[in-house]
Amino acid sequence: MQKIVIVGGGGHVGLPLALVLADSGFEVVSLDISAETVSTINSGRMPFAEEGAQELLLNSLKKETFRATTDHQVIETAEIVIIVIGTPVDEHLNPDPNAVVNAVSACIPYMKSSQLVILRSTVFPGVTQRVKGLLADAGLFPEVTFCPERILEGHALKELKELPQIIGANSEIAVERAISLFSALGVKTITVTPEEAELAKLFTNVWRYIKFAAANQFWLMSNEAGLDFSRIRDAVIFDYPRASDLPNAGFSAGPCLFKDTMQLAAFSNNNFGLGHSAMMVNEGLPLYVVSKIEEKHNLKEMKVGILGAAFKGESDDIRSSLSYKLKKILEFKSKGVLMTDPFVTVDQKLVSLEKTLAECDILIVGAPHMIYKEVVTNKPVVDIWNLFGNGNKI
Repeated sequence: MQKIVIVGGGGHVGLPLALVLADSGFEVVSLDISAETVSTINSGRMPFAEEGAQELLLNSLKKETFRATTDHQVIETAEIVIIVIGTPVDEHLNPDPNAVVNAVSACIPYMKSSQLVILRSTVFPGVTQRVKGLLADAGLFPEVTFCPERILEGHALKELKELPQIIGANSEIAVERAISLFSALGVKTITVTPEEAELAKLFTNVWRYIKFAAANQFWLMSNEAGLDFSRIRDAVIFDYPRASDLPNAGFSAGPCLFKDTMQLAAFSNNNFGLGHSAMMVNEGLPLYVVSKIEEKHNLKEMKVGILGAAFKGESDDIRSSLSYKLKKILEFKSKGVLMTDPFVTVDQKLVSLEKTLAECDILIVGAPHMIYKEVVTNKPVVDIWNLFGNGNKI
């Protein structure tokens, strides 16, 4: 049984991968710097929502094919080391290419040249080569590949066994070892160079962000004309496959799409007008929504309720959620703001749905959780997602 250590293995990307690998015949250890996260995992509780993961976690712990730790020493006996570290942008929207490099540096004292190292984080192009150089400087020459994650948060367990895996490698041995690993999950693979794989991952996320921006721009145009974009979109996509991927309008955020658009902009020396325009559309949506509400209502005399704090529906992840940007604007513009979310547990300022409905004068759907479709109210509801099926015109 091959032993795999996943560095950053307690997060939204690393932990589902660890559980699927443990269920596929490997001995897996999730290495995470958070003692609290490690304790939660080893106690048999998922630290975040992921469909099917709770049961798989309990089964893997029972079979002793999986555990979590904060001790880097577990790397010494691993045959495969997978690096899954978040790659943030700073307050000036500059990507930090050192996040993965720093994580690898912490692992170097425990690494061996016989290991296969897989970088799985979304990285700035060139980071894989930089990691290889860093290891070589330390006298280590493992096979290094870039194999980006491609899953949709909340559906990771299913997609890890369905979606093709990109393998970025320059040596045949590295390719063969990576293919052997992912073949155990039953997925197809395609091989490119590390640099091509790095850009493929960025292009994938940025393409989604641009599509969401196009839909939001279309919604803005429709709304300014007094028309319902949801009805227009229905007409566009009706039995018309070439437009089937046109999204609906909504707050487009999360930990990847905006960040990776900024990474790609930095890679192209900020010669990425399309990406910057997409950012302005998507990030500008909360302010536009508030300004349209102000045209019809005296917000200074109204308390506003935001339904949903997560960055998307049926999720507990609030990272980069535009609901919080909306809340900040409303705290300045309105009499008061309450926010509720049935999934989110990390924000102690959230209140119950009942309190929100009772005390607020107007409601805004921040995240389209299906539970909100059951809400019955006579108060105004701003629903750009068209969750309630009444259109998304403001």
